[in-house]
Amino acid sequence: MPEVRVDPLTGLRAIIAAGRAARPGGWALGAAPPAPIDPETDPFAEGHEDRTPPETYAVRPGGGPADGPGWTVRVVPNLYPALDETSPAPEPSHNADLFTATAARGAHEVVVNAPDPVTSLGDLRPEQVAAAMEVWRARARTHAQAGAACVHVLVNERLEGGASLPHTHAQIYALDFVPAQVARERERFGAYAVRTMGGDLLGDLVQEEVRGRTRLVAVDDEAVLLAPYASRLPYQLLLAPRRPRARFEDDGPVGAALLHDALNRLRRVLGGVMPPLNLWVRTAPRGAEHFCWRIDIVPRLTHLAGLELGTGVHLNVVAPEEAAAQLREASG
Repeated sequence: MPEVRVDPLTGLRAIIAAGRAARPGGWALGAAPPAPIDPETDPFAEGHEDRTPPETYAVRPGGGPADGPGWTVRVVPNLYPALDETSPAPEPSHNADLFTATAARGAHEVVVNAPDPVTSLGDLRPEQVAAAMEVWRARARTHAQAGAACVHVLVNERLEGGASLPHTHAQIYALDFVPAQVARERERFGAYAVRTMGGDLLGDLVQEEVRGRTRLVAVDDEAVLLAPYASRLPYQLLLAPRRPRARFEDDGPVGAALLHDALNRLRRVLGGVMPPLNLWVRTAPRGAEHFCWRIDIVPRLTHLAGLELGTGVHLNVVAPEEAAAQLREASG
């Protein structure tokens, strides 16, 4: 029977209604393979460094000059930034009670995860994913230390996931405000700590899920992989550190091996094709006294419709317990 579940981290509701998958046109499992990347038009290909803005950071094991070949991970400003440190303040509104706008200040960077012309992190070697994530962490730390209120690291894969360029890359937004969703999670972590005399919301959640095992997908020395209790979309996953740590950018494991494993489990369950997806790192924003970082992984296998867009309540036709069971069986 359908259930309405509340996500303990976000407070968002989802309807888990596996029976709706049987309706005509209600569920199409799998995804079409991506088109191969054209090496001639790929601006993120090694040797095409002149097609991007000058790099702000790069890993060059053999040395060599900036903005040339020889890198393994490369960071450049976004060519079409959503944020700019020099963004001018808009003219004041004639009615500030109704119309409010501020300058879109901050930083917007692209991390080219590897020189390999592939569309997914899952197509890289595990050590390449680890190297890319270390750069995510280094850049997040740089922006946090520079005063960003919230640093949001994300990966969009495939056109359906919002990627305008197919070559695997991450984006980093350094915001000068804390978005409402992130602020709400910060408040839930704080309220839980008060109720439990110092408990960590995500840390305690991970312990309970590992104990129950029905939504546990995998675990290694660094991290735990779960199908969230109130998953909003089919095969949604959550990766959390084994030991609670507030900030992704702080020293400690980042769960790279398990992230690589998670993506390839999804590939195996979904017909051997890496699905379009979004993933993001949630790290402690400004003002968080209690928090734990995590990575959310959301395959894009269904369309958002009137319920989701009109109410914010998602309807998920694959129960997280079923998704976890399939993904557990899909180990490499």
